[in-house]
Amino acid sequence: MAEPHLALHDLHKAFSGLRVTDGVELALERGELHALIGPNGAGKTTLIGQITGLLRPDGGRILLDGRDVNDHDVAGRARLGIGRTFQITRIFRSRSAVDNVAFALRAGQGHCFAFLRAARADAALLARAHDLLAEVGLAARAEVRADGLAHGEVRQLELAMALAGDPSLLLLDEPMAGLGPGETQAMIRHLQGLKGRYTILLVEHDMEAVFALADRVSVLVSGRIVATGTAAEIQRDPVVREAYLGSEAEGLEGVAGHA
Repeated sequence: MAEPHLALHDLHKAFSGLRVTDGVELALERGELHALIGPNGAGKTTLIGQITGLLRPDGGRILLDGRDVNDHDVAGRARLGIGRTFQITRIFRSRSAVDNVAFALRAGQGHCFAFLRAARADAALLARAHDLLAEVGLAARAEVRADGLAHGEVRQLELAMALAGDPSLLLLDEPMAGLGPGETQAMIRHLQGLKGRYTILLVEHDMEAVFALADRVSVLVSGRIVATGTAAEIQRDPVVREAYLGSEAEGLEGVAGHA
């Protein structure tokens, strides 16, 4: 049987004695879109940080295609094929959309982000930047400065920048955050277009998006995975419903039957 594309084994992380990752076991098959959901403070972003190398686990293993990557830093893991977007946007707002993607492409080649002139002079690199913008639906906005883009378009730009590293594994940290209904639907369509081409771990609070996109869903509560299954299985799971008290539980109910 083939190795999972990503496997987390008995992963632990604590800050000042507080366990934020508590024995996490998680496996993603190649090409799978796997959603990670959980209440605020469950430890989702901390888990993403450990996978990317931004945070070092206190214990456990992170395997990419069976290879332990714990000793690789952020750049090393990016070279192995791990890409990510952030919950808080990280772009150059005074530069155009295509410049931002060109920066990301240059960084992926091991060059400093400052080499804008060199990036602009590289026809092949610039063409690739335009291709990536087209892939996420921003072809017509390539020359618009990032600070002139709508919030949803900024999220699309971040996605193009994450793809610039040519990842095989894509970690998306709340790509729907702050989006209006129309923007959310557009982002869902863009992510549906990426399904199967990349292995995707999606951290998201928008349950409609999760159940529209995910092949499987894992639920993280207080640093532990309490359930993994299909969207329908997760919607019916009493442990999950207990974890999602109040408005978030209503969110699960609101999308029942649509998975």
